[in-house]
Amino acid sequence: MKRLAVLSCILSLGSLGLSGCTVGPRYQRPALTIPAEHRGQVTPADAASFADQAWWEVFHDSVLQDLIAEALKNSSDVRLAAWRVEEARANAGIVRSQVFPSVQGQAQTGYGRQNREQGGLIQYNVSAAWELDLWGRIRHSNEAALADYLATEEARRGVLLSLVSEVATRYFQLRELDLQLEIARNTTGAFQETYNLFDQRLQGGAASALETSSAEASLAATAANIPDLERQITAAENDLSFLLGRNPGPIARGAVLNDQFLPPDVPPGLPSDLLERRPDLREAEQSLVAANAGVGIANADFFPRISLTGAFGGLSPRISELFPAGRTWSIAGGLLTPVFQGRRLREQHRAAVARWEQARARYEQRVTNAFGEVSTTLVAYQKFAEVEKERTRAVAAYREAFRLSNLRYTAGLSGYLEVLQSQQQLFPAEIQLAQARYNRLAALVQLYQVLGGGWQQIRQTGGLARTDQTLVP
Repeated sequence: MKRLAVLSCILSLGSLGLSGCTVGPRYQRPALTIPAEHRGQVTPADAASFADQAWWEVFHDSVLQDLIAEALKNSSDVRLAAWRVEEARANAGIVRSQVFPSVQGQAQTGYGRQNREQGGLIQYNVSAAWELDLWGRIRHSNEAALADYLATEEARRGVLLSLVSEVATRYFQLRELDLQLEIARNTTGAFQETYNLFDQRLQGGAASALETSSAEASLAATAANIPDLERQITAAENDLSFLLGRNPGPIARGAVLNDQFLPPDVPPGLPSDLLERRPDLREAEQSLVAANAGVGIANADFFPRISLTGAFGGLSPRISELFPAGRTWSIAGGLLTPVFQGRRLREQHRAAVARWEQARARYEQRVTNAFGEVSTTLVAYQKFAEVEKERTRAVAAYREAFRLSNLRYTAGLSGYLEVLQSQQQLFPAEIQLAQARYNRLAALVQLYQVLGGGWQQIRQTGGLARTDQTLVP
């Protein structure tokens, strides 16, 4: 039928646009100065990276694993990121639809008089339009939309990795507060026994009021830490509940702080791998790809737009006669070319180039900053291990001093103020040791994040998913 011939002609002519001359720059990753290894790296550069491991292989506490899994399922940040991806995907589909012809149909029915016969009339029209993408405007638009979608997907993966890191950090902080509370309660109990002893001896005239007052002051100062730590624990549980998508409430506990796994060495891998692993760098590069395509669109706007249109229609008194021979049809080509735009097109091109330069600067800035973050965190993990080692020595020394002062007091070689002094020094030393262990764990979590941890699982599953259950919407 003739209407099919019209549409076939449009498709045939439109295919000529596929061999057109695309104008605009082709994307190439900017030249970057990438170091051979990370500053502070002590493992071989070609060793398997710590970031290759899945998060459930990094954090061995089963309770923490369950909390992370719950957060990935229920967090509002994850849901928001997922819907942003859906929006970007739909927008990319809208732009991609420009590749295909636009076909519209219209039908009307009415009542009137024609050829001296009165009856119902049916009017119908089918039209099609297609822009020939000779200069690559549509192709560059598709490239930009796809890059925007991929950037949004990388942002979603960044949200997942940040959420894993945040839950782990808050959990370790909670376990640190638990340990501090245990230390405060044990120390308070020891000071309570000391005070009771001195009070009894004071009543019997065997102790001085100075010793008793000093023991009571130490008891009160240590006991004051307990309600404050309980307050901090409640706040930490509420913060963690928010990350889990729960109402405020208690949080389950697993291994104590000192039993959490800490690897002796953390190989970071090659610095160049960061460009492929870290979702924020991949997101920044996709934004650069989109900006590069925007320059191509601006270039294509300098050239004419060529389009093909076709139409088929008619008027019939009965449905059975909708498509008889002799009905109307048409096919036409159109050309829209800029003649005088008052420098608008040139300024649009300048703006597109400026956006590309900004995107390139942001990408280079993020890459350089990523190398710095890895180096800083890598060294921090190593140095916090040294700090913990020295804190452990200090605690052992204070405990020995406390034991010896007790022996000296029992033997009558010194007063009990010496015992109180050793007790007072031991309590902050134990608190500092707990903080040193937390700092190492927090540095481990941060290192996993800045290395783009779990990227192998992201490539295989599209998200930070466990092998036995889906954690990503």
